[in-house]
Amino acid sequence: MTTQQQPRAYVPSKTLDTPFPLIDNDPHIRRVIAYARPSDYVAGAAIGVAGPGMMLLWERIAPSYVGKGGFAPIMRLSGALGIMAGFIYFAERSTLRFYGFNENKREQEMDMREMVDKVKKGEPLYGKSSLSPHMQGVASRNSRYSGVWLHVLPWFNFVNHDQHGVDTAKYYQQAERELEAERKTS
Repeated sequence: MTTQQQPRAYVPSKTLDTPFPLIDNDPHIRRVIAYARPSDYVAGAAIGVAGPGMMLLWERIAPSYVGKGGFAPIMRLSGALGIMAGFIYFAERSTLRFYGFNENKREQEMDMREMVDKVKKGEPLYGKSSLSPHMQGVASRNSRYSGVWLHVLPWFNFVNHDQHGVDTAKYYQQAERELEAERKTS
């Protein structure tokens, strides 16, 4: 009996009907942070300080009388939880624009610029990966659209792979147009 593996059929990821165009259904955490808007930072910071702020407010309204030794650990805990909640909220806002759930014109332009520059340099669009194609697919399937439930289960994409739910031909076509325009001007 042979142990030859049968090639598996590629099944494209499901595309959702969203009010804005899909940029990436599994954005890498670096792209989520890099594409974030200043309003995302403000919203994340507001969520981050809300926990410790509420603890201080409650201590003023209804003092616990535990003294400095008892209140400081609670403030550290609420500060740590606030930082985590603020980051998750910040990342979720940015990620939802990649999915097309929120207005994403700015992100579309940034994505096109980033990918066209990579095409011109001859680099892989979504980075190099040391994982096998099978493991890249597993990673992609595990984190695809995970930003929808980020507030329930924080799950980010840390793997470079080429399964992002978009037709990458648009990047190559735009790069060809730009290179042709550069040749005509020089």
